[in-house]
Amino acid sequence: MVSWIISRLVVLVFGTLYPAYSSYKAVKSKDVKEYVKWMMYWIIFALFTTIETITDIFVSWLPFYYELKIAFVVWLLSPYTKGSSVLYRKFVHPTLSSKEKDIDDYICQAKDKSYDTLVTFGRKGLNVAATAAVLAATKSQGVLSDRLRSFSMQDLSAYQSDPAEMDPGSVPSQSAAEHRTRSTMMRSKSEGGYSKASS
Repeated sequence: MVSWIISRLVVLVFGTLYPAYSSYKAVKSKDVKEYVKWMMYWIIFALFTTIETITDIFVSWLPFYYELKIAFVVWLLSPYTKGSSVLYRKFVHPTLSSKEKDIDDYICQAKDKSYDTLVTFGRKGLNVAATAAVLAATKSQGVLSDRLRSFSMQDLSAYQSDPAEMDPGSVPSQSAAEHRTRSTMMRSKSEGGYSKASS
């Protein structure tokens, strides 16, 4: 556990932060040699990070695994060993030069496929959203019409029953809100009839 913490700190501080600051200094000074040196380092470090992700899962149980990682990062950075420059010139540059056209073609195909996939999924998503909106509107319209229908049936039943037949001591079956709604509707109907008769 201690080895893991120390290796994380070394990779973070010496493998990432120090080279980032040195890269900043190279950009600021506009020194081409420094540009090239740090660009080679970042390419090697990107490959190291990719491989490290896999080896941390499968090989981290080996003795001195984290100590080897620390030594490797120090070797990459050391101005005496120039590890990143050696690895880049001997292995990475020749490999990438020979496979560059294939890699570029693959990246272009991946971009095109990802764009087509994004457009296809976007259209499907919009279709699903539109269908859901139409279904929701249809269902809510059905619920609304059922509620309106139930109110009108309730009003019809209220008109059919005679309030004089109700016993004064009995509790009315409808609530006060329903009674007010019915009274308002009766008044508006009678006022409507009155305005038609007067015109």
